Amino acid sequence: MKPPVVGFFYLTLPSVMNRVVIIPTYNEIENVEHMIRTVHGVDHEMHVLIVDDGSPDGTGERVDELRSEFPGTLHILKRQGKQGLGTAYIAGFQWCLENEYEYIFEMDCDFSHNPEDLPRMYRRCLEDDADVVVGSRYVDNLVNVVNWPMGRVLLSYFASMYVRLITRMKIMDTTAGFVCYHRNVLDKIDLDKIRFKGYAFQIEMKFTAICYGFKVVEIPIIFTDRTKGVSKMSKGIVKEALLGVIQMKFRSLFRKFE
Repeated sequence: MKPPVVGFFYLTLPSVMNRVVIIPTYNEIENVEHMIRTVHGVDHEMHVLIVDDGSPDGTGERVDELRSEFPGTLHILKRQGKQGLGTAYIAGFQWCLENEYEYIFEMDCDFSHNPEDLPRMYRRCLEDDADVVVGSRYVDNLVNVVNWPMGRVLLSYFASMYVRLITRMKIMDTTAGFVCYHRNVLDKIDLDKIRFKGYAFQIEMKFTAICYGFKVVEIPIIFTDRTKGVSKMSKGIVKEALLGVIQMKFRSLFRKFE
């Protein structure tokens, strides 16, 4: 259950397992320690779950070393080989549900998502009684993206327009990967039926949450392209999103969301 409202104040639940952020990694040795320290510095009650796909650069091993410094708040799931962003998040969601977290965040490890926005997203969950909060690059008729080439900005922006056209979602940033879910959403969605593995996973999760009637709100963020490490974007990921959205919408017409 969400915290009850008393006057203008929310009662804080006494659980230290209230919120967690899932951060998938593959070859993020240049970013992972800084990210972990930054998240803990911004919100000392936020737990961190790293889902590492067997990074050959030692990312997982560095997280293991840091766990003694952050006992009980830093966790890691190690997987064999690169299996895709979507499956990493699904594994992370399932772990978080099993460990009874209430608010489950997702974000990138490369600082394109600013950890300082985590408390703001959490407050919005409470203030708006929202089930899903999306950190959006494209709300208020603005494009809040830093260091991206214009071609990639246009690709991302018009991809979201395309998704809205097909799905009729009112979310401006449909491909956003900076999201907070209340556990009720992840309990309701059959995570094993989420099909996409790349960035289209983000579209499918938002679309499914809306189909179930959950309240989704967007807040503006500034998205900054990575300065360290290598991007995982590929033509295959873009193709999955463009073609898969039509298939996803078609399947939804024959599915009951109850």
